[in-house]
Amino acid sequence: MLIIRTPFRMSFLGGGTDYKEYYEEYGGSVISAAFDKYCYLTIRELPPFFEYKSQLTYSRIERFNTADEVEHPLVREALRYMGTENIQISYDADLPARSGIGSSSSFAVGLLQGLHALRGEYPDKMTLAKEAIMLERELCSEAGGVQDQIAVAYGGFNRIDFSKDGFNVTPLELSGERTEKLRSSLLLLFTGFTHFSGIVARQQQDNISARLSQLHTMKAFVDDGEKILRSGDLDDFGRLLDDTWKYKKTLSDKITTDGIDLIYNKALSAGALGGKLLGAGGGGFMLLYVRPENRESVLSVLDGFKTIPFSFDYDGTKIIYKGSESL
Repeated sequence: MLIIRTPFRMSFLGGGTDYKEYYEEYGGSVISAAFDKYCYLTIRELPPFFEYKSQLTYSRIERFNTADEVEHPLVREALRYMGTENIQISYDADLPARSGIGSSSSFAVGLLQGLHALRGEYPDKMTLAKEAIMLERELCSEAGGVQDQIAVAYGGFNRIDFSKDGFNVTPLELSGERTEKLRSSLLLLFTGFTHFSGIVARQQQDNISARLSQLHTMKAFVDDGEKILRSGDLDDFGRLLDDTWKYKKTLSDKITTDGIDLIYNKALSAGALGGKLLGAGGGGFMLLYVRPENRESVLSVLDGFKTIPFSFDYDGTKIIYKGSESL
């Protein structure tokens, strides 16, 4: 039996420039971080004592004999790709799916790591990220970018650059004191609205040629953000999040809603310097930059919304239990 733990991620700057249609021509860049809320996959070989050969448990239970029978697209295509049979897979998570934290990519990366490990294979993080990108974007034909798979496979706080030749991960190695100052100024808030990111991502993808100016500016924000994080006034990072959110909202009319705008504007009026929705948009988690002295004021105007304490994760996807029975 294996238990695989894969972090979720929060995206700060450059989202949208990680779409193939953009970065293959212009190059893309993002800043993102993995954090200590996870999806967990328990995977084992299923003994041959049942009427079915394999079982998948998530929000429902699927029992099947061949991969072709699986309704969950990621699992179906992963099992086909790996040629895996006679398996039991169970999914659990700390946070809800469809909420902008890269949960689908965390699932994909963790699943591939587990399926490889059952075969005695332990691919590196780059390989897992590339395979997860292929699984989601090619085999499942899902719209979206490619930063999430990389962020959750590697873990850490990173700048990721994309080109037609691949990607490069540069860790943003801040001091412990500076990292803590940034973390304590970030507020992770659940808006209560979940969304199907593929719908938002598809429209955003279709709009790329008409939004090149905005995307070029958002990519330039990554250079600005890296300079701020390394040696600037961290409050300017919060203001930069506000700038990028204003641009992000122009990429698709599905990225924000009146309800989301109301939450965000209330936070700004109470002292937040900036923020953005995580992920493609449409709902889910909102990340706010709030000076510690203004935190209680912001929380008071957002009373009733769940906030999530977090720290950054530096491990990335990881096998946390390996029982001898399956290996």
